[in-house]
Amino acid sequence: MSDSPVELTHVGAISTITINRPSSLNSLNRETLEALAGAIAQVADRSEVRCVIVTGAGDRAFVAGADIEAMSSMGEADAAAFAELGGSTFAALEALPVPVIAAVNGFALGGGCELAMACDFIYASNKAKFGQPEVKLGVLPGFGGTQRLLRRVSLGLARELTYTGRMLGAEEALRVGLVNAVVPRAELLDTVTAVANEIAGVGPLAVSAAKRVMLEGADTSLGDGVAMEARAFGALFASADQKEGMVAFLAKRPADFQKR
Repeated sequence: MSDSPVELTHVGAISTITINRPSSLNSLNRETLEALAGAIAQVADRSEVRCVIVTGAGDRAFVAGADIEAMSSMGEADAAAFAELGGSTFAALEALPVPVIAAVNGFALGGGCELAMACDFIYASNKAKFGQPEVKLGVLPGFGGTQRLLRRVSLGLARELTYTGRMLGAEEALRVGLVNAVVPRAELLDTVTAVANEIAGVGPLAVSAAKRVMLEGADTSLGDGVAMEARAFGALFASADQKEGMVAFLAKRPADFQKR
């Protein structure tokens, strides 16, 4: 790891974004959020990327939250600008046209839980802990946590966790649907990389369209969402990847998708 607060690496079609401030449990200050925004923009510019992994450096934390020391001296305007930076950065991550998997290796609290929820889905270490403890500091989640949490778990549980600041262990987070899987800490990145490679091996235009339809459809009616899906389904039949996928299936061979 370098001294940069965010590391971006690429292996084949997989890009990995690592929050790299282990001495402060990977907490998010303005510099780190700006570096994260830059990494997201670089990923968006790489046409060969088919899946992204987001994780934290070290053994203790994914991201333990926003940097409280940096926030403690903020006034109202500075705090609003900080929240807007975090919100726009996480929205850019969520809007990437490829799936993003959070590999949560430890504490994912406050801004860390919000970062994980901005990913498409979450795999957690058995040592991971999740929570939105901002009310214990006299504030509320500021990077989208109040909105994304209620879209991940039941409304009542989202309210309970936000109002109390209570933490969830990995197994409870799995039980309530916040995370997709819990694996031993030593196996986390290998497991997530295998899932990312599985995604990278299927039709990239189809995956991107499915992500867009699911993201946009979540905020519309069922009828409008189904109509959006039908349009996206039809549009994919103009792609070379659709023809390759179906020809390969009928020929009983692996498809060679070219993202066109």
